[in-house]
Amino acid sequence: MKLSVFTVVTPDLAPEELVRSAREAGLDGVEWRFKEVPAATAGEIPSFWGNNRCSIDPSLSETEILKFKEITENEGLEVVGLTPYLHEMKLDETEHAFHTARLLGAKMIRVGAAPYNGTRSYPELFEANIRYLREAERMAKQYGVKGVVETHHGTIAPSAGLAHRLVSRCDPDHIGVLYDPGNMVHEGYEHYRMGMQLLGPYLAHVHIKNARYVNDGRREDGTVKWRSEWAPMREGIVDFGRLLQDLKSVGYSGYLGIEDFSGEYNSRELLKQFGEFMRERMQDE
Repeated sequence: MKLSVFTVVTPDLAPEELVRSAREAGLDGVEWRFKEVPAATAGEIPSFWGNNRCSIDPSLSETEILKFKEITENEGLEVVGLTPYLHEMKLDETEHAFHTARLLGAKMIRVGAAPYNGTRSYPELFEANIRYLREAERMAKQYGVKGVVETHHGTIAPSAGLAHRLVSRCDPDHIGVLYDPGNMVHEGYEHYRMGMQLLGPYLAHVHIKNARYVNDGRREDGTVKWRSEWAPMREGIVDFGRLLQDLKSVGYSGYLGIEDFSGEYNSRELLKQFGEFMRERMQDE
C-alpha cells in the first residue's frame, strides 16, 4: 500500500510547498482538491473549506492546470486523484472534472452521492443517483478515469453496504468506492472486513482520518446525548491496525490518503506524522 494526501487538509500551503512537503514526508501521491476559493474568503486565515490555498480552481485554463501535474511529477509523486464536490450531481460539472483529471494523469475522481436529510425519500434519491452514475460511468469509460463514490455521512452512501448498492450496477473497472472509516464513525459503521469483502473489486481507494463521540449533555427526558467530532489519528475510534489487517486480507494494494480534520498538527507536521504513523503499522502487518 502507498500513501497520499488529499490537499483539503493542507490549506495553508501553496501547491509547490505541498508537493515538496509530501515528498519529504515519504508520501507517494497527491489527491488535488478541485474547488474554487470564494473571493470573500481571500483575506481569511487558511481553512479546509474556506481560504484553501492548495486547491485547483475549476475555472483555470488547461495550461494552468497542467502546472499542477508538472510540479507533482517533478517531486517524484503521482497524481492519484482529483476531488471535486459534486453533491448536486450535475453532469456538466462531472464531465469537467473527468476532463481535468485526464489532463493531470489522475487515476480517479470523486463522483456524487445524493445528500440525505430525511426530507426526500431514500428510494427517490437512490433512483436519481443511479441515473447519474450511469452517465458518470459513460464518462469514466470515455476519459479513462475511474469515478469513486465515497462512504460519507449525510449521504445515501454512509456505509460500505449502501455504497455497494449504489455502484453494483456499474462496471468496477470504471466506477468504484472510496472507503472512509473515519466518516463511518459519524454514520455507517460496519465490520471493516465484511464491508471490504462485499465491495470486492469496487474497493478503489481509502481515506485515513479519525473521529470520536463526546458527551453533549442531556435530553429533556434525562437521557444522555452524544455527538461525533473529528479526532487526531491516535485518539479516535478507528482501529488502524485492524483496518490494515482487513485491507491486506482482501488483497488491497492501493493508496491510503490522509484527510485529517482534527487540527492537531500544522500541515507539514501532519504529513510527517501521517507517514510515520502508517509506515509503523504497515511494518507490523
